[in-house]
Amino acid sequence: MPKSKTAILIVDDSADTREMIRRHLHPHYPIVLTASSVDEAVEIMQSRTFELVITDLKMPGASGLELVHYVRENYHNTGLMMVTGYATIEGAVEAMKQGVGEYLPKPFTGEELLTLVQKEIKKVQTRQSLESETPASDKYGLIGSSEALQEIFRVIEKASRTSATVLITGESGTGKELVTRAIHYQSRRSSAPFVPVNCTAIPHELLESELFGYVKGAFTGADTTRAGFFQTAEGGTIFLDEIGDLSLMMQSKLLRVIQEKEVYLVGSRKPVAVNIRIISATNKNLRSLVGAGLFREDLYYRLNVINIEIPPLRKRGNDILLLINHFLRKHSLDMGINLPVVREDTLALLQQYPWPGNVRELDNLIQRLVVMHTGESIKPADLPDYMRKGSYNPQSNLQRTLAKMESDYIRKVLEQTGNNKSEAARILGIDRKTLRSKLD
Repeated sequence: MPKSKTAILIVDDSADTREMIRRHLHPHYPIVLTASSVDEAVEIMQSRTFELVITDLKMPGASGLELVHYVRENYHNTGLMMVTGYATIEGAVEAMKQGVGEYLPKPFTGEELLTLVQKEIKKVQTRQSLESETPASDKYGLIGSSEALQEIFRVIEKASRTSATVLITGESGTGKELVTRAIHYQSRRSSAPFVPVNCTAIPHELLESELFGYVKGAFTGADTTRAGFFQTAEGGTIFLDEIGDLSLMMQSKLLRVIQEKEVYLVGSRKPVAVNIRIISATNKNLRSLVGAGLFREDLYYRLNVINIEIPPLRKRGNDILLLINHFLRKHSLDMGINLPVVREDTLALLQQYPWPGNVRELDNLIQRLVVMHTGESIKPADLPDYMRKGSYNPQSNLQRTLAKMESDYIRKVLEQTGNNKSEAARILGIDRKTLRSKLD
């Protein structure tokens, strides 16, 4: 069996303690260096990289806590372990606050020492692995290798070479804003502002003044003249999310902006020229809204010069495996915990689930599993009841429509949350207004 290349530095003013720790670790970790003071340790660390520093707490001159602070400031991926003969709860708490991974009071056995050293080194290696590995299929922040996603990449590249309006369609949680950002930052306008606007998040009565700005005295509370989102995006891109929820009056005003390339501030009769690109997105069927008289046909064609339809997660094949791996690494790193393994039977359940909340729902679920799972692997028992009980096995529900599956799923989530709509919307990966719309 090859010997470990892991390097460990022992810092203690006692020569006997340094030698005792070195002897215990040397059979397992041949690269073990020692220092008798913090100053000597700092000098040694400047000459080579260490995976783990083991330090005493109290030493003449600079203390172990000062060394901990130095390591945390300068060597992010180096583990820290403290040994001390002055063990107190307060000391342990303070050490942990400073960034010490393991705290071992003297006297200790060789087995106790080795167990904690192995534990801390494993955490360091996991952190290094998570930070160094980025999926090769990650492009524009969109992760996957399916043909459906490759087609999206091709359209993004074409759209970024023009300033034509773009309409992005797709279900909630599929990544419409990511696609918009990709187009903007690949385009000639990339150095100018990117301004995202969620049309449903702004009260209807305030939307015009927020989009186009207003002049002083235009209405009660208008104490100064203020630019709107369109002026803020000058030279760049404005992203109008949930465009299908605009009122007919606002649709008319937006159409005029596209045609005339100018806006009128609320309370002003003087137009202001704007040079911007408009990208809009919706999870609604705008053609149906046009047919129902709820969306202007002329505006629809103005917005839909280039159309990008983002496929739902359930139609992206094995992309879900890449996304699960990505979110596991991301949330494990964020929380500073070991990367859990997902069992095969758990993966099977995740793959057969229809994901009505799409990538956003998957992200939320994986974050929850990383926090709440028990043991070293994620088991089917760690999944929510509605996934675990096979309610959404596509092989046993071939006669059910997608709308019916989504409806049943939303009802189950509401039951699980005690009809808490905010929590249900979070689990579903959608906002409260979208949830209300689906319930209606």
